[in-house]
Amino acid sequence: MVCSKTSKMPTSSLSLLEFRKALGHFTTGVTVVTVEREPGKIHGMTANSFTSVSLDPMLILVCVDHRAKMLPLLEKKKQFGISILKQNQQAISEYFAKREHSFEAEQRLGIHFRQMPGGAPVIDGTLLQMSCKVIASHLAGDHTIFIGEVEDAELHQGEPLLYFRGEYRKIARHS
Repeated sequence: MVCSKTSKMPTSSLSLLEFRKALGHFTTGVTVVTVEREPGKIHGMTANSFTSVSLDPMLILVCVDHRAKMLPLLEKKKQFGISILKQNQQAISEYFAKREHSFEAEQRLGIHFRQMPGGAPVIDGTLLQMSCKVIASHLAGDHTIFIGEVEDAELHQGEPLLYFRGEYRKIARHS
């Protein structure tokens, strides 16, 4: 059992690359976590380590690498947005997976931010947007797990962008 006080997991016969490849066999949706770093300035990070935790209260979690620029922002601001990407938004995912961002690139990609009623910034035009407040964080290996309480959510039409075996995918309908 691993708990928030555990600093190391038992060693495995898997290499880090093999472990990463093995985890790639689990299909995930693609989200962008957003935080207002200063008034009018938004920082985003692509994350597929996102899941629901509880229905009552409404809780989600997102895992953030200790090297990510997002980490100190979440620790300081305690509020963030989640935008679940649509299948035609792969370029947005790739953009926020990079460490450096620019206003010009965001304009070129058609990325527009807006504030949810709860105050968190989200990406307009995505499948789902949520405003969350950090209620807990737990160190786990080389990541911090942030538990967020969902304050607001908006659902929109479309299909999700998926990630499987290191590639973006789409849902295929069977006849």
